[in-house]
Amino acid sequence: MTITIAGNSVPKPPADIIEGFRNAPTSIISDNLARLPGAVGLKPYHRGGKLVGTAFTVRTRAGDNLAIHRALELVGPGDVIVVDGGGDETRALVGEIMKNIAQWRKAEGYVIDGAIRDVAAFAADDFPCFARAVIHRGPYKNGPGEINVPVTIGGSVISPGDIVVGDEDGVVSFSAAGAAALLEAVRAQIMREEETLKAIREGRYQGSYGKS
Repeated sequence: MTITIAGNSVPKPPADIIEGFRNAPTSIISDNLARLPGAVGLKPYHRGGKLVGTAFTVRTRAGDNLAIHRALELVGPGDVIVVDGGGDETRALVGEIMKNIAQWRKAEGYVIDGAIRDVAAFAADDFPCFARAVIHRGPYKNGPGEINVPVTIGGSVISPGDIVVGDEDGVVSFSAAGAAALLEAVRAQIMREEETLKAIREGRYQGSYGKS
């Protein structure tokens, strides 16, 4: 069946903007996005490490990964492979081999609204992978699917080229258009919270955190 490709690549904001979010917790990014966006129900399966990059999106029917294989021929450095698998947990869409292909293509990681397998290989590696579940059952490879179209991941709409950030708390995404202003706000909140923690350690905390 047909795989529709809306674009072979995604636009990327300046590298310094993307890298600026490398030390930004997803919780603080979310705070500065009115605490509204963010994928629900995904968890990290890799050993450790931050996920930061731009969304290279894939939509596929439940339990079928033909479109992901096609996407792996197109992704490159800086791309986060974002897969809308409809939240299906009955068949794994990605396993160890597809993890290694993505690494070889120098992608930044996977975000999958669906299941994975070969979880031990992910757990032994720092290559980021966020998914909904683990199951041994493999996928079909029949299609259809779409590449680089808006997708829904755990209730969050992600468009091609959106910035995607993932850490131990989960995954959040946002448009590159407002990323510079968002980064400035995130950095300001990090500084405020660091000052609050310092005040607690030094015994001079005045209850300001609950009022912010």
